[in-house]
Amino acid sequence: VRLLILFPSRLVGFGVDPSLRINVFHDFVPGAEFEGVSQVQGFHDESRAFLFQGNNNDMPRMLQKLRGRSEFTVAVTLRQEKLNSGAMLSIHHAEQRFLELESSGQKNEVRLHFQVKGQQTHTEVFPYTLADNQWHKVAVAISASHATLYVDCNRIYERVVPVPLMDIPGDTSFWIGQRNGAHGLFKGVMQDVQILVMPQGYITQCPDLNRTCPTCNDFHGLVQKIMELQDILAKTSSKLSLAEEKMNGLDNCYCERTCSVKGVTYREDQSWTDGCKNCTCSNGTVQCETLVCPPLECPDGSIPAYVAGQCCKKCQPKCAVCPQGRTMHRVQSGDCPELHCPEAQQVTITDRCCKICRGHDFCAEGHFCTEHSDCLNLDAGASCSCKEGFRPLRQDNAYCEDIDECAEGKHYCRENTMCVNTPGSFMCICHTGYIRIDDYSCTEHDECVSGQHSCDENALCFNTVGGHSCSCKPGYMGNGTVCRALCDSLCLNGGSCISPNVCVCAQGFTGQRCERDIDECSEGFVECDSHATCVNLPGWYHCECRDGYHDNGMLTVNGESCEDIDECKSGRSTCANDTICFNLDGGYDCRCPHGHNCTGDCIHDNKVKHNGQIWVLDNDRCSVCSCQMGQVMCRRMVCDCENPTVDLFCCPECDPRLSSQCLHQNGLLTYASGDSWTENCQQCQCLQGEVDCWPVSCPPADCDFMLVPEGECCTRCVSDPCQAQRVRNDITKTCEDEHGITRFSGSSWVKHGTECTLCQCKNGHICCSVDPMCL
Repeated sequence: VRLLILFPSRLVGFGVDPSLRINVFHDFVPGAEFEGVSQVQGFHDESRAFLFQGNNNDMPRMLQKLRGRSEFTVAVTLRQEKLNSGAMLSIHHAEQRFLELESSGQKNEVRLHFQVKGQQTHTEVFPYTLADNQWHKVAVAISASHATLYVDCNRIYERVVPVPLMDIPGDTSFWIGQRNGAHGLFKGVMQDVQILVMPQGYITQCPDLNRTCPTCNDFHGLVQKIMELQDILAKTSSKLSLAEEKMNGLDNCYCERTCSVKGVTYREDQSWTDGCKNCTCSNGTVQCETLVCPPLECPDGSIPAYVAGQCCKKCQPKCAVCPQGRTMHRVQSGDCPELHCPEAQQVTITDRCCKICRGHDFCAEGHFCTEHSDCLNLDAGASCSCKEGFRPLRQDNAYCEDIDECAEGKHYCRENTMCVNTPGSFMCICHTGYIRIDDYSCTEHDECVSGQHSCDENALCFNTVGGHSCSCKPGYMGNGTVCRALCDSLCLNGGSCISPNVCVCAQGFTGQRCERDIDECSEGFVECDSHATCVNLPGWYHCECRDGYHDNGMLTVNGESCEDIDECKSGRSTCANDTICFNLDGGYDCRCPHGHNCTGDCIHDNKVKHNGQIWVLDNDRCSVCSCQMGQVMCRRMVCDCENPTVDLFCCPECDPRLSSQCLHQNGLLTYASGDSWTENCQQCQCLQGEVDCWPVSCPPADCDFMLVPEGECCTRCVSDPCQAQRVRNDITKTCEDEHGITRFSGSSWVKHGTECTLCQCKNGHICCSVDPMCL
């Protein structure tokens, strides 16, 4: 393959901001990474030229200029060899074609491929012959949903297309002069190969076509902005409504955070004494500090003593008193109670005037011990003792506070546990992934054995310290939590790999890898109307009207909508002027009027062909035509491979040379010259060593709601709007969202009250779905 590429060191006639231009060969220096590339004498001396003799032309450039853009122009000046089919440039990642421009000399058409929403590839075909060994200036301009083809400064085609999606990954390949390492090789000379991130990039070739009118992308951006403003308005209205409700509820209330302790409510910054602690309510949280008692100096006749309800000692008078129920009072000698115990069991204690029985219950008489302190009966009186896990706040142990065993290191929690303080004690909590042995220790929990794991059924579970790990079994791939079957060769045409090397094929395909299309026509699965013929499609079929018939617009599946073409009225007949055209079912007849002697000549391409004359078409040397009584009959040349003088161009199947064979896209199959096959919704053909592919021909889908089923190539009509991938939007058919806002068909919004539910208006129908990647 020889590819000669020229590029100028400057733009001629029109200045372009460098940030908007990708000059493919700017500062290009061939080296070892571009084997077979060398600088040569070019078409003129104003720029450098490069000769490409190999097929290693992967030239990644700064594609971030193109990333995320929906407005750009591909411009190139070229001279392509006759009958060559090759890509001028191709930007792709694995099987995804983000942008590719190719010219087919075999089909005489220019093809533009680009990625659209849903990671689908859209192909726009422009019938035009570039492969004529002549110089041409070619520019394809994309502006949102508009595509325009310019050739030699003339606008040739203008089409409405889906909006391109240039979400180009970082490791994307950029090929020049070929589709990839083995296919789509361009033969000829290319110059000024550029991608301009602007819709009017063609004016770099033709400055006289400069224009300042708004582009389709400008209009598309305006529509998108209106839809975004609608969405913002809906969200803002919702927030304002909610805020208004809250404000109405706040008008008559005063919000204050309070503290509740032992059934008593305290207000913000309110302080109180809880036993031997001073406490304050701060922002709804109780904060306490231990009470510090001041030094006490009592006057003569009084001593320090604890008083009920007080933490600190108070000065109390000395007198002939004894503690009776912790209350000091005077007694008379006759006031002592009668004792019900033998005299030998009656004792006198120091601070009491009356005798008591041994084992007297002093605590029952009343005590100062608080909730975290227990009252103990001693021989001479009652005493307080802090409960286990608490420490005293004063000398008599009447007030006690909790000991934080965790913070003070006074716990017995062992490895794999976490200490948690509780009132008067602590707890040892097992770490995640561990199970309890006793109150103080935990051991590893084997989730794999217990079945409490998250591994896929086709994964292996491995127990680890504190958890587990998952690994897909041989023959499966994934992260272990989700494993999918792995097939040596990926299932093709929408097939699913359900277990190692086992594919379940989509409808219309068969084979171990779903690589073979089921020919519904030849295998008798379909019966078309007599006016139609069955045409096999990848995964499907189509009943196409026979010659002499056309569809009446009903587009029935079996071809019943095919009706006769009146060639006489439509002017499609080839009858000469001395004959009369008579329409027949599926054809016509040229009849000579009674009494006339007609020549039987034919009119073809505005030229007279005599009756019986045979000729080869000017634009197709492989077709032979003849004039038979006013009718032109054409057919393809009959190929006789035994004839040594057979024309290999017209009969590629007769070409025995190995150099004329082609390699399949997967690199595993070879095809002889003349063979055809289908790959990724492309009809491909091998002709003398070169592969040319074009989109599969599909019947028209004349409806509002359309869908391309998985594994198929052609669009079908569906009745359910929510199943449709494409909608023929009618702006008069609007929707009303949950806020009462009118939405145009084609607009989308996030449903109120959700984050992951996206709704879309489709010709008056609201369709909502949850985005699983958002959850």
